[in-house]
Amino acid sequence: MRNASLLVVVFVLFVLSSFTPFIWCQDIGDDYNESDNPEVVPLFTQLIYNRISNLTSILSPEIVKHLDFCIKDLDADWNGAFNFSADLGFLANCVRKTNGDVTQRICTAAEIKFYFNSFVENGGKSVNYLKPNKNCNLTSWVSGCEPGWSCSSGPDQKVDLRNSKNMPTRTYDCQPCCAGFFCPHGLTCMIPCPLGAHCPLAKFNKTTAACDPYNYQLPPGKPNHTCGGADIWADVLSSNEVFCSAGSYCPTTTQKIPCSSGHYCRMGSTTEKRCFKLTTCESNTANQNIHAYGIMLIAALSTLLLIIYNCSDQVLTTRERRQAKSREAAARSARETAQARERWKAAKDTAKKHAIGLQTQLSRTFSRKKSVRKPEQMKVLGQGKPGSGDALLPPMPSNSSPSPSSAAKKKEPSDLTKMMRQLEEDPDSNEGFHMEIGDKNIKKNMPKGRQMHTRSQIFKYAYGQIEKEKAQQQQNKNLTFSGVISMATETEIRTRPIIEVAFKDLTLTLKGKNKHLLRCVTGKIMPGRVSAVMGPSGAGKTTFLSALAGKVSGCAMSGLILINGKIESIHSYKKIIGFVPQDDIVHGNLTVEENLWFSARCRLSADLPKADKVLVVERVIESLGLQAVRDSLVGTVEKRGISGGQRKRVNVGLEMVMEPSLLILDEPTSGLDSSSSLLLLRALRREALEGVNICMVVHQPSYALYKMFDDLILLAKGGLTVYHGPVKKVEEYFTSLGITVPDRVNPPDHYIDILEGIVKPSSSASVNYKQLPIRWMLYNGYQIPPEMQQNAAGIDIKGTNESNLDAVDSDGQSFAGGLWQDVKCNVEIKRDNIQHNFLIASNLSKRKTPGVFKQYKYFLGRVGKQRLREARIQAVDYLILLLAGACLGTLAKVSDETFGALGYTYTVIAVSLLCKIASLRSFSLDKLHYWRESASGMSSLAYFLSKDTIDHFNTLIKPVVYLSMFYFFNNPRSSFTDNYIILVCLVYCVTGIAYALAIFLEPGSAQLWSVLLPVVLTLIATQHDGKIVKGVATLCFTKYALEAFVIANAERYSGVWLVTRCASLMSSEYDLHDWSLCIFVLITYGIVFRIIAFFCMVTFQKK
Repeated sequence: MRNASLLVVVFVLFVLSSFTPFIWCQDIGDDYNESDNPEVVPLFTQLIYNRISNLTSILSPEIVKHLDFCIKDLDADWNGAFNFSADLGFLANCVRKTNGDVTQRICTAAEIKFYFNSFVENGGKSVNYLKPNKNCNLTSWVSGCEPGWSCSSGPDQKVDLRNSKNMPTRTYDCQPCCAGFFCPHGLTCMIPCPLGAHCPLAKFNKTTAACDPYNYQLPPGKPNHTCGGADIWADVLSSNEVFCSAGSYCPTTTQKIPCSSGHYCRMGSTTEKRCFKLTTCESNTANQNIHAYGIMLIAALSTLLLIIYNCSDQVLTTRERRQAKSREAAARSARETAQARERWKAAKDTAKKHAIGLQTQLSRTFSRKKSVRKPEQMKVLGQGKPGSGDALLPPMPSNSSPSPSSAAKKKEPSDLTKMMRQLEEDPDSNEGFHMEIGDKNIKKNMPKGRQMHTRSQIFKYAYGQIEKEKAQQQQNKNLTFSGVISMATETEIRTRPIIEVAFKDLTLTLKGKNKHLLRCVTGKIMPGRVSAVMGPSGAGKTTFLSALAGKVSGCAMSGLILINGKIESIHSYKKIIGFVPQDDIVHGNLTVEENLWFSARCRLSADLPKADKVLVVERVIESLGLQAVRDSLVGTVEKRGISGGQRKRVNVGLEMVMEPSLLILDEPTSGLDSSSSLLLLRALRREALEGVNICMVVHQPSYALYKMFDDLILLAKGGLTVYHGPVKKVEEYFTSLGITVPDRVNPPDHYIDILEGIVKPSSSASVNYKQLPIRWMLYNGYQIPPEMQQNAAGIDIKGTNESNLDAVDSDGQSFAGGLWQDVKCNVEIKRDNIQHNFLIASNLSKRKTPGVFKQYKYFLGRVGKQRLREARIQAVDYLILLLAGACLGTLAKVSDETFGALGYTYTVIAVSLLCKIASLRSFSLDKLHYWRESASGMSSLAYFLSKDTIDHFNTLIKPVVYLSMFYFFNNPRSSFTDNYIILVCLVYCVTGIAYALAIFLEPGSAQLWSVLLPVVLTLIATQHDGKIVKGVATLCFTKYALEAFVIANAERYSGVWLVTRCASLMSSEYDLHDWSLCIFVLITYGIVFRIIAFFCMVTFQKK
């Protein structure tokens, strides 16, 4: 009979579950009256669980509407919280406890919405009681309204769990809440506790008069009211007693098991997790100690960086050593070849002298013995006319031509004879005589310059050419008439494009002040000549050179500048114009050869063979006397390198290696001793022999140096010309004015002293120093400006400064007017600078330099070498990051309530600040170098991209360095990969911001802003009060970095943590779906700021 009734019940349940999806729970309760039957309870329990699970579809719209920001995958999160299919024991126990009345006590969809809507309306914060409702209000307050208690709807009322609109009436048979459920204060129904929670029945604590562990008190005046079950499920701060405690795990909501040894259990765990190797986990361990893995990671990373550094340094060192050996061998070979050639020439000359003497002696002997012969016979023997020079030639050894048989028997000449004949025919050839070296065919089989590939071949070719040039220079010292003809007809002399610069009435006036910097300068500088510009301080010498080079901005220029007789922009020829600035702008962390070789590769013609480029560089090193220091670092302020004179010569060599047609130098001999100055000027004289137009500013040259110049441009204060012409005629001109140079006085020093007013002209002179420019204008027939007519008339203007004759009288101008004039002037100057930087001119130099990608390759190699030589600075950066990660990882532990927001806030500040300051070095220290290189025509884009590309190494390595300490000391729930990706994007972002700050601001200001920005922006990003603050926060990169960190960590919290997750994200106004958006925004910020930095670099540069 019992089995038959059981089968009937099972059949009814099956039918109801199959055909009645919206079954009334009351019907089930009526059919079930055997709560003690162990065979029926599991089936009934499973049916009730299925009905509870079906509530997901009813609650989904409300969850998506209100909690979409904290629920990423609804099904996954619901299963993580309410998938009790593994163990339904707590539900079966509740069925037994309520005698099958459990379906009348479980909250419907409407009651669940009522509970969680109250939670959402309070901003994610829990409340001790709910709003009045149908069952619990001022007129009706049954025992089930108390915390931990519930009531039944009664046997006559049908309860639909899927009803999301109306609450059923529940005031019948109130009793304590079942274990595994929680009954909120103000509701008379039960809600299952989520997974990860521990919801046993409460016990009354007589000491505190509260129900432990939930801490709610019994209602007064009800002695029969006992402690019930759990009363609340909210955030961890409000309901931490519901959460499974740390060090234990809760496989069900009614069971708590201590964590075993070798495992760890975080708060709210449902299973225990095995600890990693190399970690020690005792029983009841809440978290594993993985510090050892952080130490291992930083050790592995340090080893890898050391290997990379040492291998790269070793590769560079080995390459340089091999290159030096190859270069030395080639130089030695070239010297030995030249010495052998000179010895052979000397031997040949000696043999010729002996042969001439022998010819003379033999001629006399035969003339005496055969004087009786007829003149006709002498004519036949001598093959010359009587009385002619040919008649004196010695006779041939045989009187008749050799027979064919004797010619056939004649031996072939030996190899040595052939080489001697070749040298006799062409002494300067690269073939033939190599007796000293030992290899006779090394030059004979040498390929031409365009076909050379090996380093040895290239160096042999280069040094061979240099030795030939030395020999040619030695021969040119004592030229005969035939030698001059030979040099003039030499076809191997290299010529460059000619640039002749003529200027007429060149006047420069400073905008806003109407002050003349140059005035009415007329003249010409010609190819193949070295022109010196001299004058006292304030004469406008540097301004004059800048005007010729097209580098003047903020000035109004009048007059004409003609290039090769045509009105053309000097910028059209910038690829063949060299400008040596007054300051030694040279890369200190590169060697002398690397500086010169980089300039040659980027500025010489792209189709020029490598062998010829090497020849150019070697020729410059040789001519400037830099052989001894070619492999030495130039040096910086902190690190000593080559001497100041050598550095100055390297500064000049950077322009010489690009083979300019016009070379302008601003005080190249300043700071050099006389011997170094003489060496430099000799090198420039050799450049002039190839047709280079050289113009330079010189201060106090020695007499020997002064005599090496071809032309002299002497300027007076105010930019007026005093003399412009050949150096040889300077003294003649000034003598005509009654100015003579005293004995043992250097002429240029005497003239400058006169122009400075230190020395007065002799009494016989008919002019004072202020009238010298007028004298020059009258001497050449130039038009005199109207304001200087009084000087021409001989009116004494003592005490008047010519440079300020046109100055605006500002005495009658108001303060506001003067201020407005200054602002207007500054705006015009800025506008002129920007227009000057964006000036586009056609290329008339006919030189095609390497393109952007080729230059990018060259820049990449240079920056890579510089970074390797700055390894110590990089190591300090890594060490600081390492210490920051260890300190923050130890002090700022991850808080489960905020998902580590505090520690991540410090992380964003620390990483942003440290990486930003380190990135400032990329551009702030190289501004002058960039301005010089970009003005010479090098690619700004290649320069910028190469710097950024090399910095990507730090972008990838620095997050690993920081996380090796922070992550393994802090041990958050988010994965190492998530944290690494966020930090990489953050470092990329702040690096772009640092670029913009370094380029736009001065170094001191850039460092200050780099410190302030991360701190201020992070404080703004963490504020959520006020629309303005929120609007500003959306523009802060720190907001997106912090949000990405918190989201990545919060996503790992599920089950009982759902309410805490939603509460925390709601208070922070974060969205769980925005992780990819945050990454995208950080990368976008990095790209945008790089574009801004590049724009500022190109726009606001100084040329």
